[in-house]
Amino acid sequence: MRVRLSLALLPSFLLLTAAGPALAQGEYPSRPIRFVVPFPPGGATDFVTRLYAEQMQQSLGRPFAVENRGGAGGNVGATEVARAVPDGYTILMGSPGPNAINQFLYSKMPFPPDAFAPVVLAARYPNVLAVHPSMGVRTTQQLIDRLRGAPGKASYASAGNGSSGHLSFELFRAMTKLEVGHVPYKGTGPAIQDVVAGNVHMIIDNVTPLLPQIKAGRLLALGVTSTTRSGVLPDVPTVASTVAGYEAGSWTGIFAPAGTPPAIIARLNEAANRALAGKEMRDRMASVGAEPGGGSFASFTAFVADEVRKWKAVVEVSGAKVD
Repeated sequence: MRVRLSLALLPSFLLLTAAGPALAQGEYPSRPIRFVVPFPPGGATDFVTRLYAEQMQQSLGRPFAVENRGGAGGNVGATEVARAVPDGYTILMGSPGPNAINQFLYSKMPFPPDAFAPVVLAARYPNVLAVHPSMGVRTTQQLIDRLRGAPGKASYASAGNGSSGHLSFELFRAMTKLEVGHVPYKGTGPAIQDVVAGNVHMIIDNVTPLLPQIKAGRLLALGVTSTTRSGVLPDVPTVASTVAGYEAGSWTGIFAPAGTPPAIIARLNEAANRALAGKEMRDRMASVGAEPGGGSFASFTAFVADEVRKWKAVVEVSGAKVD
């Protein structure tokens, strides 16, 4: 009798066992999510990451722990995510450096180009060419004339070798045939501080961290690097209005380790797009010059592929290399 009862229950038991993994996957996320920023605090990537973390944890019902892991142009933090278990609990706020540029700059990379699964475009923003007031120039053309009159005497700061600011300035330097020294820092914050202090003459970086210094008059904005003017700096012309053909914007986007299940990628993408649907989120991004991203992970994958091709050409034009 007991044997007959056990056999009768066996099909139901097997069905529940088979359903176990599916039910477990459907529970994502079931614990906090680690959100890695591959740069120090104070930059645009850090700012946008914290906005998304705040909104996405409300949507997914689990805390997002933002961790800054700067170094090597974003490679240090990106490497941690590339080597993480692809289960959706460690994600990266990527940018042109670790996700498009560095593979052409560095002679040896700690992770392969296909180490990440694109999730969603987080934001786009122009870079800004800004100088210390002591330079005594107010336009991009005046800066070019001054630098040509004293080759090799001035220097520019960047958030590090391979950062978008570094490559943006190298492209500017190459197109104008200028001799300007490069002073790399470990992040946007320290780079801006030294330009504000007058220790370095100029910088090209994201509009987000530079905006407070520009509004306070501690730095002068000469031009934005996008093809159109920025909504938060409407009186600042494009660099391209002086240097024809110049364009070098920046972006941030969410990535997961390669091999992360498609269902988890879709869940993260949905949460990010839901965050962008809120007016408060979009207004906070716009207030610092960040243009909201969003869209499917397929469209972001195509976007990243285009960026890789673009920055490969920029590196070749500039001749920049990092050993």
